[in-house]
Amino acid sequence: MKHSLSVTIAMSIVLLFCSCKTAQTPYKISDGSTFETKPFYPKFNWKTTPMYYMFGDPKRVLHPEEVEFIAERTDFICIEKSHGQGQLGAAELGAKHEVAAFKKLKPDMKVLFYFNSAYAWPFTSYNKNFTHENIDNHPKLKAFLIENPETKALEQRKNVFYFDVLNPDFREWWVNTVAEGVAFSGADGAFIDQMHGFSWLRQDKAQEVQKAMGAMMKALKEKLGSDKILLGNNANSRIAKHVFPSIDANMFEHYGNDFLSKEKLLNDWEDMLRISKAGKMSIFRIGVEYDSVAVSDPTFYKGKFRNERFAKLSKEKLEFYHACYLIGAQPYSYFQYGWGWQLAHGSLMDYPELQKPLGAPKGAYQRTSSTGWEFTREFEHASVWVDTETRQAKITWH
Repeated sequence: MKHSLSVTIAMSIVLLFCSCKTAQTPYKISDGSTFETKPFYPKFNWKTTPMYYMFGDPKRVLHPEEVEFIAERTDFICIEKSHGQGQLGAAELGAKHEVAAFKKLKPDMKVLFYFNSAYAWPFTSYNKNFTHENIDNHPKLKAFLIENPETKALEQRKNVFYFDVLNPDFREWWVNTVAEGVAFSGADGAFIDQMHGFSWLRQDKAQEVQKAMGAMMKALKEKLGSDKILLGNNANSRIAKHVFPSIDANMFEHYGNDFLSKEKLLNDWEDMLRISKAGKMSIFRIGVEYDSVAVSDPTFYKGKFRNERFAKLSKEKLEFYHACYLIGAQPYSYFQYGWGWQLAHGSLMDYPELQKPLGAPKGAYQRTSSTGWEFTREFEHASVWVDTETRQAKITWH
């Protein structure tokens, strides 16, 4: 009995050691250095293409089979800005519902709460009064918005008002509001959209705007706590330099065809390396709604067959965009793919290539010539070639 107990204890210690070692497996960055992960980050591995999902349906919450479909493909998601509002009455209720649904199925799933730092979207109960019908009845909230200096009318785009990051009262309200949304929903952090603060509207104060945005994001990170994820959209850009120190992750949104140029993609890969060396995560988001084929043909965006057209295009373009991600991918770099932000815009599409065994990269990408635009990279189970000038690619699985 004593011998058996000793053996059991010894085996338990070995298993504990092995599990801890597995959980803390270091990942190599392409320059040979080690990625310094944080305990509150999502699970990461190179078994298949690491995926990030971000979606919303303004009318309803997910069906159980939809939760299962997404959970099978990722450990890292964000619930978009208007999700579930129609069914539950407010977007934070939609986020709360999905956090519970995903964590019941997959407790280690990391789920983010969405909030915008520039546009006053009125989808949550926190900002429901930022509308033309209600704003005049809420002078305190109205003071948080940008006015046209000449007309004194509120600046807006498609009836959505602009937040004024230069207003310290607004910054305090915003930080408290985002933190409340994260806490209420049970989310693992926040996805913050728009890092610019509308600096182009006030070019004489552009530096002040950028610093104010940085201060607001720093305050949010402190308010959320050290165990919550702060993901900034395009926080790698020049105008977001004061934001970057406070974030844990950056999204490359690629919100226009210009952002998919050969020069921009090369810059993205360099930034992905820089971000990884800083111990931060990356989301390489591709939306084929900005592909040159769709941009040059306005019929893609019209009519009831819009999603069918984009679904077909996304299948046709997957190998190229997938290769573009793989060339620059680093530890804790994730791929997001689709043609918009709603649930119907690709989050429920099955892309078998993204589930194929990938394996860790064997090293950094190689450029075939110093002036050419062909790049290659080797993974354990895939060889990647891409020409970003001709926009052709080939992924050979082995």
